Amino acid sequence: MQNMEFLSKKPLLITDTILRDAHQSQAATRMTIEDMLPACEILDSIGYYSLECWGGATFDVCMRFLNEDPWERLRTLRKHLPHTKLQMLFRGQNILGYKHYADDVVDAFCRKSIENGIDIIRIFDALNDVRNLEQAIKSTKKYGGIVEATLSYTISPIHSEDYFVKMAKELEQMGADQLCIKDMANLLLPMDAYSLVKRLKESVKMPIHLHTHNTTGTGDMVYLMAAYAGVDIVDTALSPLANGTAQPSTESLVATLQGTVRDTGLDLNKMSDAAIHFRKVAQRLKDAGSLDPKVLNVDTNTLLYQVPGGMLSNLISQLKQAGKEDKYYDVLAEIPRVREDYGYPPLVTPSSQIVGTQAVMNVIMGERYKTFTKESRAVLRGEYGALPGKVNEEVRAKAGIKPEEVITCRPADQLEPELEKYKEEFKDLAKSEEDVLSLALFPQVAPKFLKWRDGPHDEPAVPAAPAAKPADPNAVRELYVDDKSI
Repeated sequence: MQNMEFLSKKPLLITDTILRDAHQSQAATRMTIEDMLPACEILDSIGYYSLECWGGATFDVCMRFLNEDPWERLRTLRKHLPHTKLQMLFRGQNILGYKHYADDVVDAFCRKSIENGIDIIRIFDALNDVRNLEQAIKSTKKYGGIVEATLSYTISPIHSEDYFVKMAKELEQMGADQLCIKDMANLLLPMDAYSLVKRLKESVKMPIHLHTHNTTGTGDMVYLMAAYAGVDIVDTALSPLANGTAQPSTESLVATLQGTVRDTGLDLNKMSDAAIHFRKVAQRLKDAGSLDPKVLNVDTNTLLYQVPGGMLSNLISQLKQAGKEDKYYDVLAEIPRVREDYGYPPLVTPSSQIVGTQAVMNVIMGERYKTFTKESRAVLRGEYGALPGKVNEEVRAKAGIKPEEVITCRPADQLEPELEKYKEEFKDLAKSEEDVLSLALFPQVAPKFLKWRDGPHDEPAVPAAPAAKPADPNAVRELYVDDKSI
């Protein structure tokens, strides 16, 4: 290693996740816009490549728990971060929800996201089915956004280095501007990161952006080895909400590369000033019970269970509410078994919640596959796209799905245009096209929020939710499927 040289001489670019994935992974996405605004001037002056601030679970949680309009949050951040590119996470044909939407809805959401302030849209599919990225890529380019197409990284008999290189070439041909390796469960080990990044740099021309977490304690080493291999951009989080299930610390990586050819050029003093503010935010989240100290620990079992950080923090919360916290490790052990039965989908939203929910139900009910959620059946029927590997046909049969019922085309091809239907359906509630999209994606949550937002109110839209009754499997099922703060 003493003779090892950096394969790139360019400064490493940094995307900071403090405004999105850091608190999504550690604290179930409970940071408010009031928590963010005092630090925006400093964040905007640091010189980041981008700030990830929207998408993922932020949209749902704003309305469901924080009494905030997610579109207004984006507009506010855009106003207060005028010099930094804003980035969002977008679930391909699922947009930010749990089902496939028609192409016209995907198009409208990309358009409104860019109009309201997003510069970069990171587009992924939970199954790595590139057909589910087509429309979002086209729409993002059409409206002037930067397309960051994504490989959802995982380990299985299916997911080899060759698999990911082949997928990267397909995404470049589809028009991607840059490529993200999304290592949501911190499964990409340091030497594998070096090898994969090097192969990708040799195989495609677009910049490579690496996203990982520090769940297994290897994230810093992953980034250092990727920096040696020539990765262009990495995701880090300011130290108050870094590490554990979140991203490695921004300050630590910036300091590590100082004086090298990959020196980020970022100012550690400015980061220190921003960290002073976010330490107070982190303490508030701990005091409120949103940030469980467990998510800060290194858990090498993740290398066995392959569970993403945000999924872990929510799983703890849900089992607590069901009075089944003692079943935590039983559920973690069941997750890889369900995943194998389902053809090795990567564990990322929404497949992580669907597989996780099924694992919870299998354990809590004392019998594997005694019952299925509708989302679980939908995955097995191909409604989310092609599963990477072979499905356990006995499990599929238990779910009541016949072989001839399995969808083999691009799932969205079966959907008629929906946007006008949603506009008509929600004409009495929606004040804007943004409202229509909120209602279309979250029809159980958005109506209540919008009525509260647009009407006279003294009380918050959503009071603190009561805990579920202990040992109620239906409560576990509802919480895990419907609480989308993962």
